[in-house]
Amino acid sequence: MDFNAAALFVVAVQTGSLSAAATRLDIPLPTLSRRIRQLEQALAVQLIERSVRGIRPTDAGMRLYEHANRGLELLGEAEEAVRSDQTQLKGRLRLSIPPAMEPWWDLLRDFQAKHRDIRLSVYATERRIDLIADGIDVALRIGDIADDSMVARPVTSYRHVLVASPKLIKRLGNPKSIDDLHRFPCAAWASSPGARSEWWLGERTFEPAAVIAANDYQQLRRCALAGDALTELPPFLAKRDLDSGKLVAILPRYPLPEQNIQLVYPSHRHPSSLVRAYIEFCKQHAARFIVGHSTIEPLPVG
Repeated sequence: MDFNAAALFVVAVQTGSLSAAATRLDIPLPTLSRRIRQLEQALAVQLIERSVRGIRPTDAGMRLYEHANRGLELLGEAEEAVRSDQTQLKGRLRLSIPPAMEPWWDLLRDFQAKHRDIRLSVYATERRIDLIADGIDVALRIGDIADDSMVARPVTSYRHVLVASPKLIKRLGNPKSIDDLHRFPCAAWASSPGARSEWWLGERTFEPAAVIAANDYQQLRRCALAGDALTELPPFLAKRDLDSGKLVAILPRYPLPEQNIQLVYPSHRHPSSLVRAYIEFCKQHAARFIVGHSTIEPLPVG
């Protein structure tokens, strides 16, 4: 494949017009059109559809664009790295984190304060993304990683906490055992509609009869603050309300299991200096942001 023609094709897709692409590239329009036709002939597939309003990529063209654009960005970063001072980290880092991981934004702020020439693109999503297809350098994942195509680097761990509002406790009483939870309305995290929720409390499991299930811990927190339900929350989402007395910790003698935070990147891709710097920074400082937010004063039992 003619890689120069692929680069011309990328610009054409970005501008949505052959004439606009020719102007940006400062080449004659017939030359650009001919090079893209030659690229289509070499690949034996139509890459763009032409109309009076401009061009748009076909499905095959979009696949080529996504990969070629990412490749050109990597080449640009390589050139920038070679030309820049090798002792100074510089370039763009593409990250994925879960939306509820609020302390991570503070960690990223400190990371950029240390490495001011690193530009961050952060994609916050609960979706288990494809790092290659989505162009992500490093993703934050919770739990064990069973994927041979990924390298997982452990960073830190934490435990969720059961919480409820004082007014719910006043109305239904302070639970003294796991069985007492059956009389409480519960709000549970669920990965998908209809998914089963289960809490591991110490050595026992409890299946909450959830009055509401959601894949949004902020919504579960709102339910707890309103006194509508008892729920589990990450400690960094609960701490402020626990400190203020708006929420109280429930059954602290029966801790929920540890949640392991790991950073993952594709196993076939040698980690760049930016990726290595980010992972090392997180390993050194993540506990301060995650565990450091989780000092909880439990509600006395009895």
